[in-house]
Amino acid sequence: MAAQPDASPAATAAAPAKGSDAAGRSNLEPRLCYDDLRQWLEEARKLGEVKELSGLTWQQDIGMVASTAAHDDGAPCFVFEEVPGTIKGSRVLVNFFGGKRKNMTLGFASDLSKIDLSEGFRTNFIGPMRRIAPKYVDDGPIFENVMTGDNVDVTAFPAPKWHAADGGRYIGTGSFNVTRDPDEGWVNCGTYRVMIHDAKTAGFYISPGKHGRQMRDKYQARRAPMPVAVVCGGDPMTFLMASSEVPYGVSEYEVVGGVRGKPVEVINGPVTGLPIPANAEIVLEGFVEPGNERVEGPFGEWTGYYASGSDLEPAIRIDTLMYRNDPILVGAIPAVPPNDNTFYFGSYRCGAVWNQLEAAGIPGVQGVWTHEAGGSRFMLVISIKTLYGGHSKQAAMVAAHCHAGAYNNRWTIVVDDDIDPTNFSDVVWAMCTRCDPRDQVDIIHGGWSSALDPMCYDAETDRRNSRVIIDACIPFRRKKTFPVIARSSKALDDRIRAKWTKDLPKGF
Repeated sequence: MAAQPDASPAATAAAPAKGSDAAGRSNLEPRLCYDDLRQWLEEARKLGEVKELSGLTWQQDIGMVASTAAHDDGAPCFVFEEVPGTIKGSRVLVNFFGGKRKNMTLGFASDLSKIDLSEGFRTNFIGPMRRIAPKYVDDGPIFENVMTGDNVDVTAFPAPKWHAADGGRYIGTGSFNVTRDPDEGWVNCGTYRVMIHDAKTAGFYISPGKHGRQMRDKYQARRAPMPVAVVCGGDPMTFLMASSEVPYGVSEYEVVGGVRGKPVEVINGPVTGLPIPANAEIVLEGFVEPGNERVEGPFGEWTGYYASGSDLEPAIRIDTLMYRNDPILVGAIPAVPPNDNTFYFGSYRCGAVWNQLEAAGIPGVQGVWTHEAGGSRFMLVISIKTLYGGHSKQAAMVAAHCHAGAYNNRWTIVVDDDIDPTNFSDVVWAMCTRCDPRDQVDIIHGGWSSALDPMCYDAETDRRNSRVIIDACIPFRRKKTFPVIARSSKALDDRIRAKWTKDLPKGF
């Protein structure tokens, strides 16, 4: 392609570098400003992105308002207070990862774009994967209130019925389950939906292949009770790590410690001995005993469907229920995307896929994005600078099946380095003008899927799907002869934008 006119060297030198402020300081240097959910909430208030509502019911009102807000990336964080019929002072917090809060949550400046935010998180956290073991302490706010024995009543908390057709109240959406591998001893924190059955019983669903499911299967195989602790109000960073594809054998607590640069403070659960955050808001713990199963579901999931229906799933006998004064229950509401889940999935998952592409020896990766409308799982877009014939298809094949990219993947699209992978219009333009389906589209069968995928096939215990690889890059053999693009260079666009920003439309 022919070169486009660029800004002069003087004009280029005058502008701050990408990812830096006017003083030249890097905006990609993380500064995590919270250790628990309450500190995070105060930071969100400073951004002007918290809205409190009182008197809404858990039966319908909270779910309806939360679902509406979750579709808008710019909507505030909602805190529902004084929920009728629940523990005095208890609250529900939803939509934590929208607006400027997403950058604050990950510890970065508020002006970073989606791709820069993901890249900053990748290079600072996911790539190095620094690990600091948790610190065990003797006491913490989580012990301010403790229910045991006949006093246990999980129904007293403001767990909503999130969608009208849900099978019950779900206390676990913005939660994570803590389990320990019975063979290897490592601790996993994983996000799995948790449904209230009655005052002393809760059930949870885990998709096959997930680390928590692997541990549960081990306990069931030996007919042994599995200790479980469910953290229903942790800090957002720990929840994000528990929701993400952290490698097998690595505890999310250690990764969060590495992100913060200091250990997570944990307490041994009084019944299970499992490590729980000392500053968590609500924790229930108990055991999944062999044969103790209850009907779980249905639940409106992140795909936008009730795809998994309802079925018998293992249930937790709740032995201890701990909570702070004025406890905050965190909700992360799945629904028709984009939704609460999709906004936080993307940043981590894209960085993890990028790392795994480089680990597989794929050069020239410029950006990775997974679009919210696809639940931040069904569609991956990879931008690369092609260096040899077959390079783009190689990148697509690896991205579609690496650990971070494989689960519920449906479309993997590779585009050239002049395409912004976060801009869906640019991606579709590349697909329409640079892809010949005769040899640039492939269908692969037998991919890792789940019951939540409405198009998966095969047996109940072997959930798989098909996926499409789309090479939307200019064919390598035609790079020198392909038609010239009818637009100015990015450098010139930046120069004009800086000069005429007051007169140009917002977002130009």
